[in-house]
Amino acid sequence: MAYLTGKTKGGKDWTPAFIEALDPEKCIGCGRCYKVCSRNVFAPEDFEDEETESVRMIMTIANDQNCIGCVACGVTCSKKAFSFKPLEV
Repeated sequence: MAYLTGKTKGGKDWTPAFIEALDPEKCIGCGRCYKVCSRNVFAPEDFEDEETESVRMIMTIANDQNCIGCVACGVTCSKKAFSFKPLEV
């Protein structure tokens, strides 16, 4: 199995990990991922919590094809709501 790889400025191999999913149960809608993403991957959305019968704002993956695999969103997420995966080629 081969993955898409690149090089860092220093010449080291680097394998980007692209966003695979965002868990709405873990997301608290803080917007950190939205602010750190320079590629317009995320958008806010209302989430209906069936247990508490309430609505809250969360982030959703709106444009996953814009992801460059930097994982900045996952690093900033205090709730670890993201999952990532390298791209198989």
